[in-house]
Amino acid sequence: MNKTILKLAIPNIISNLSVPLLGVVDTALVGHLDQVYYLGALAVGSMIFNFIFWGFGFLRMGTTGLTAQEYGARDRGKMILILVRVQLIALGIGLLLILLQTPIILFSLWIIESSAEVAEYTKVYYDIRIYTAPAILALYGLQGWFLGMQNAKYPMIITIVHNLLNIVLNLYFIKVLDMHVEGVAWGTLISTYLALALGLFLFFKRYKRYVASYIQTELINTEALKQYFAVNRDIFIRTVCLIFTFSFFTAMSAKQGDLVLAANTILLQLWMVASYGIDGFAYAAESLIGRYKGSRDSDKLKQAVTHNVMWGLALGALGTAIYWIFSDPLLWMFTNNEEVIALAKAVLFWTVMAPLVSSFCYILDGVFIGATETGPMRNTMLVATFLIFLPAYYFGTMLFSIHGLWLAMVLFMIARGAALGFYLPGRILNKT
Repeated sequence: MNKTILKLAIPNIISNLSVPLLGVVDTALVGHLDQVYYLGALAVGSMIFNFIFWGFGFLRMGTTGLTAQEYGARDRGKMILILVRVQLIALGIGLLLILLQTPIILFSLWIIESSAEVAEYTKVYYDIRIYTAPAILALYGLQGWFLGMQNAKYPMIITIVHNLLNIVLNLYFIKVLDMHVEGVAWGTLISTYLALALGLFLFFKRYKRYVASYIQTELINTEALKQYFAVNRDIFIRTVCLIFTFSFFTAMSAKQGDLVLAANTILLQLWMVASYGIDGFAYAAESLIGRYKGSRDSDKLKQAVTHNVMWGLALGALGTAIYWIFSDPLLWMFTNNEEVIALAKAVLFWTVMAPLVSSFCYILDGVFIGATETGPMRNTMLVATFLIFLPAYYFGTMLFSIHGLWLAMVLFMIARGAALGFYLPGRILNKT
């Protein structure tokens, strides 16, 4: 089982870590520019797109679980139908987002209380990057399908190529052409469409024969669509709560000034690095739990749960140790602004804790997605967001100022893991 898990998890970890690496590079590039509000604009702009794109993360997550179950059942026709459906949905949503680009940015900047300079450069960044929407969402569906097919290699190739292209283009636009946040946006736009082209090439290279199993009349299958949208509805609600939490965190940081926003942006990048690494095992759990549920192999399903949780906790502990030992050089890598570094050090303890504290909920997310038991994910996220995070923030900031904001985030992660752990025996391990 460990060998099977690592075969899926290692490519996922490598590809996942390239995602925050891009954020690290972008933050470091912009963080070394002459004005701190450029970093604030990147943070706010990224937050807006996190809210938009993460909200449609069900296009990947729901696709993985459903495809993995059909893979376990060895039904090629249903496998290819899932891919066609998700691509059509992704294209429709992407085009709608472009049509609604103006009201989205006006509403976003109205909600976020930032300085005039941050707002101005946020809009510059947004107006370019919004055109990535169709390609980003199509990639979500394609990569989710590959993972459901137990193929972690292709998502790894796509993600690494995508992010390396993005980094190279961002360096060129900022260092050579002397751009600011607009250079980051252009780099993202160009690299995203190139990555989608690569993904489609890889699909036809390996899975072209699956197209012969496609039955167009089954595309509008009522029962299949009902299951698809039920799963994705729950994941959507869960993801919106997650996005709300991180967006609220960034918005409250912005409210406290550009310095606090800059420091918290850097520390959140470290949170992202840890989460993407641990998510390698969460993705492996999605693929394997779905596969063993589809083939009705309960013994292997239980083994997959246990082993993935153990691997995730071990990696989380390693991340905490790395952040504790190398905190100073990591902060200086992001910025040379001494005020920002001093403030970040003052609250660094919470970021050091993050990998270990968060690992349990990340892995269990993967377990429940693979089993398409998405109701508990929705319920636990609603509780963690509105009954834990928000009260902890308001009481915590009154008592501990900026530390209260970070305390709320840590309690949010603990609540997610504890609540999913409560559901685990009845909904996954002992379900017949």
